[in-house]
Amino acid sequence: MKEWTLAERYRVLKDKSELELLYNRTKQSLYRQAYHVQPITGLSSDPNGFIYHQGLWHLFYQWCPWGAVHGLKYWYHTVSADLIHWQNKGIGLAPDTRYDNKGVHSGSGFSEGSDFYLFYTGNHRDENWIRTPYTCAAKVNEAGEIKKLSQPLFGPHPDYAEHQRDPKIVYHEAKQSYYILLGAQSKELKGKVLVYKSKHLLEDWHFAGELRVPGYEDLGGMWECPSIAHIDGKDVLVFSPQYTKLPGRSNNTNHNIYLIGRMDYDRLTFTAEGPYRFLDYGFDFYAAQFAANVQEMDRAVLTAWIGLPDNHYPTENEDWEGSLTLPRELRIVNGRLRQLPLAQIKELRQEKLQSEQELPRVCEIQAINKGADFCLKLFARSDGSGGLIISYDAANNSCLIDRSQMAQRFNRELGEQLTIPLDSPLTNLAVFVDRSSVELFINQGEATFTSHLYPVEEEHTYTVSGELDVAIWTLKTAVSDEFII
Repeated sequence: MKEWTLAERYRVLKDKSELELLYNRTKQSLYRQAYHVQPITGLSSDPNGFIYHQGLWHLFYQWCPWGAVHGLKYWYHTVSADLIHWQNKGIGLAPDTRYDNKGVHSGSGFSEGSDFYLFYTGNHRDENWIRTPYTCAAKVNEAGEIKKLSQPLFGPHPDYAEHQRDPKIVYHEAKQSYYILLGAQSKELKGKVLVYKSKHLLEDWHFAGELRVPGYEDLGGMWECPSIAHIDGKDVLVFSPQYTKLPGRSNNTNHNIYLIGRMDYDRLTFTAEGPYRFLDYGFDFYAAQFAANVQEMDRAVLTAWIGLPDNHYPTENEDWEGSLTLPRELRIVNGRLRQLPLAQIKELRQEKLQSEQELPRVCEIQAINKGADFCLKLFARSDGSGGLIISYDAANNSCLIDRSQMAQRFNRELGEQLTIPLDSPLTNLAVFVDRSSVELFINQGEATFTSHLYPVEEEHTYTVSGELDVAIWTLKTAVSDEFII
């Protein structure tokens, strides 16, 4: 694995020609995704600025162009009319001011009138590499031109550690006020959310206080990517606690969880109605963000990074890594989130397999469980050995996912088996397979599981044991891989 110098990681991109050779190599990879947003080169991580504006969905991702390494970050811009087919638009935000000289870090978007706005963390470092995080904004006009504000909205709060980032902006109509939720770390190294308030979108921001979340004062050492949505009369708070192990997550120390409850903007208190739950039970799911300006009040739309901080993946050897999950429609059913891909994903279906044969590298699997226990192996070898093992235990009403039998193993020290506890017997399983990822949706979205996966040539079959009816469709390509900078 390449050892990156600081100068290589923080090199400024000056011209697209600097990336042409890397792009041409990258697009030849066997693991380039067909219907998931992915980097044109280098590394993609957090989804940013996810927004619906005047009939178009805008989605940015954190991007380090030079390779599969966390270094100088840009926002790369993609657009879609239907949340399924995505087109590259090029760099949205670049680290080109003194406030973001070492990276344009994560944030959110907001639509108002004919324009929309991006709110992000400017990662500034001085000559001694001391970090100062600034909360910054940019305006995107009707012509699509992006212009940063000349000054940050505000700087770091002195009573907290340097880790203050990932602004999520919301508008409270009854209070005629804007709020920014900022992921933070206390000086005692505990995860926090800071709240800022203003009557005006781009000025007069002031610190309103620290968000209280009773019962969760000691959860993790940093809360990244806080995001909030109002769904069918309830508030849903999503965040990514770091530096802590949680039950059922093996040795992972980075997580993505949600709470359903009520947000009190007067008392700056989120009161949860029940315990936290994992937003996704998979090996590789992080930094989820709700789309802004979703019109329907009974749902939200969300996507996340297929990956985790500090993890490593096989395509790093090809100098690229990362993708985003399928956008998911979220609703609240019986006090829990239900997550499903958008219904229009069916438009990607091509051939339906008529009999057991080789498993396509790009496909959708729909399975109905008629009996009790079952085992579904994906990307097994010709003799039925190996593969990604999906096994259901009816007695314990749980589903075990095991990727330890695959040829390409990675992040083994974090665990290669995870269990999904279910609220009801498993009757339906949907699996969306792309060339380097799988996403599972159980019981119409009662639980989800996301994982990177890198099958090799001899891993090309699937096996079924138990009373499981399986239907498989090949899927069309839906994401642009055009070289647009």
